[in-house]
Amino acid sequence: MSALKDHALASLWGQSPAIMGVVNVTPDSFSDGGKYISPDKAIEYGLALLQEGADILDIGGESTRPGAKVVDITEEIDRVVPVIEGLAGKAKWISVDTRNAETMKAALKAGANIINDISALEDDPESISIASEAQVPIILMHKQGRPQDMQENPRYNNVVEEIFEYLQQRIKFCETHRIAHTMVVADPGIGFGKTLEDNLPIIRNIKRFHGLDVPIMLGVSRKSFIGKISNDEPPEERIPGSLSAALWGLSQGVQFYRVHDVAATRQAFKISQEISSIAS
Repeated sequence: MSALKDHALASLWGQSPAIMGVVNVTPDSFSDGGKYISPDKAIEYGLALLQEGADILDIGGESTRPGAKVVDITEEIDRVVPVIEGLAGKAKWISVDTRNAETMKAALKAGANIINDISALEDDPESISIASEAQVPIILMHKQGRPQDMQENPRYNNVVEEIFEYLQQRIKFCETHRIAHTMVVADPGIGFGKTLEDNLPIIRNIKRFHGLDVPIMLGVSRKSFIGKISNDEPPEERIPGSLSAALWGLSQGVQFYRVHDVAATRQAFKISQEISSIAS
């Protein structure tokens, strides 16, 4: 995979995969329920995630959980920009989690240097221009539908191949707008317009996405499929299940993980890798 060795983020996954720590600057996030809506608290939390071993901080000002309401773009910008400004210079890599071009532009100006778009640059037609001009790494995620209704009736004939083909098309779309393979990360979008019966084959076959010739992002942290398999635990009690799914990704060569529990994930990876190195 020639694109991987020259990738803009290749330095982040060498002996160990890269961990993206989630900082939700929202009042209605499924995982933390607005604990970090204050810029000062969000900055403090971001610094703590860096201490725990986060390689990237992902700053988001709009909840995109199933059923979430659309946030006014001005409000989204007002949420994320002070946090990014407060963390710029302290974190080497800061991603802005947004599907809005104006938010991308404001976040990049404030110090963000990665774009993480759940719509793979589809929801806002101006996004591709912002990403192309900025020439920063871009995370393209698959979703079916909109956050407001994406879980109402998602349907696939072959979920793994349909998502693969979609991401392949979006990578090609980026290339036609001067965004090279070496700037793209692909995320199959666990839980975004997908049922439990869809999520499990995607995770099981995550290795298939190496065929895209770009790094893979796996976001399974605290997601509802864990509770559905287990005992309907609330998000904060889904850490063991999150680690289990992440460790499967590790065994399949996934390079990036978007997580809420950075220290626990880093520890789990270290132990797994140490055991593997002794066994070999």
